[in-house]
Amino acid sequence: MKILVINGPNINMLGIREPDLYGSRTYGDLVRYIEESFELAGVQGEVYQSNHEGDIVDRIQQAYGEADGIVINPAAYTHTSIAILDALKAVAVPAVEVHLTDTDSREDFRKVSFVSLAAEKTIRGKGFEGYREAIIYLASKRAD
Repeated sequence: MKILVINGPNINMLGIREPDLYGSRTYGDLVRYIEESFELAGVQGEVYQSNHEGDIVDRIQQAYGEADGIVINPAAYTHTSIAILDALKAVAVPAVEVHLTDTDSREDFRKVSFVSLAAEKTIRGKGFEGYREAIIYLASKRAD
């Protein structure tokens, strides 16, 4: 089983960006945590990050026939990108949406998620642990 983890804009700035919200751990720390989570779940995985909407759409499309699951933190594109929603719907690969913070308790505009319309599950506000939860959830589907 192969799981693709996609991180959207500014996730690469963890440790610098709003540490009061996102903490002091870096993007490198997150990638290592995700890779450990792949190993724990007994799956192959890939981590991808882009600040560009079209690149994220391209990577989702490339996952067709390649990945068995997608974990996606679309970041700011959560609230704006119908293109990412449409790409997820087009490939029909099981997807879990992850957010480091609890978007429902932040600004009103962050309460809207287009991506959730294509995701089987949304995990909010669990920090790095949300990624592990998503990976384990998708890995458990291989038995279904």
